[in-house]
Amino acid sequence: MLTAPPAASSRAPAAGAPPGPSARRPRPRRIAAAVWPYLLIAPTVLGAAFLLAYPLVRNTVMSFQHFGLGELIRGGATWVGFANYRTVLSDPEFWTVVRRTLWWTALNVALIMLLGTLIALMLARLGRRMRLAVMSALVLTWATPVIAATTIFQWLFQSRFGVVNWLLVRLGFTSYRDYTWFAHGGSTFGILVALVVWQSVPFAALTLYGGLTTVPAELYESARIDGAGGWQTFRMVTFPMLRPLFALITSLEVIWCFKCFSQIWVISQGGPNSATTTLPIYAFQIAQSLHKYDLGSAVSTLTVLILLGALVFNLRRMFRQEGAL
Repeated sequence: MLTAPPAASSRAPAAGAPPGPSARRPRPRRIAAAVWPYLLIAPTVLGAAFLLAYPLVRNTVMSFQHFGLGELIRGGATWVGFANYRTVLSDPEFWTVVRRTLWWTALNVALIMLLGTLIALMLARLGRRMRLAVMSALVLTWATPVIAATTIFQWLFQSRFGVVNWLLVRLGFTSYRDYTWFAHGGSTFGILVALVVWQSVPFAALTLYGGLTTVPAELYESARIDGAGGWQTFRMVTFPMLRPLFALITSLEVIWCFKCFSQIWVISQGGPNSATTTLPIYAFQIAQSLHKYDLGSAVSTLTVLILLGALVFNLRRMFRQEGAL
């Protein structure tokens, strides 16, 4: 005779009873899932802390010490407090270099953003094949190593065999025959600006073009229906939509131009007559040429603080504008 199966209620745990072992088992898995992403990024974070944080902290500590060539060899640096900063800030040459660095950064960033925006708008209007060709040229320019690009510009403006002098003479400007570009501060400064802008425009142009592809086409169509021209469309539609992207690229270019070192050092080493000496070059000259590593560290720390101040100002303005939208 068949017996009835036990009632389902007899298998169910009583109300309010603690969960069984099977209910508690997934908790270690949840902990592992929460910890695993941090374990994956731990090597990168530790490497960045060692390569970036440690030199920054060591440089800051050195700026409060008397640290010359003797201390570098035998050790025993002594603590001098803010004496190095007082020495640097009371030097008129330091403030001259600061003004030159700000002018250098502002000029480069303005040209980069202007040309990058124009090229991005041009890419949006080109056909597929032409757009691919222009983008390929931009990527190749961007991928050129800094020292290689700097060497190319040195060849272009070489006095006797440079292409620029040859072309200017062929165009009738005979005064540029064997013209020494790097012997004059203004021309050297201009060549360095052209080099940095040439290297930086591809990043700005390609990033802005990527942003342009996200702007809804309906907004441009509505602007055309309302009779807006090209400039009005950019001012009323494109720029407001891409304002955060413009602010981000501007901040990155400020960092890139402000800390620019390799191009200036390879071409002019801050000359002629200190016409191209910016804060990174000035700090290196003090530390390596004069062996005053304490003063060089102080200049480097002040450079970081000035750059942070400029970036905080730009980011605060960006967030304020975002909040007003």
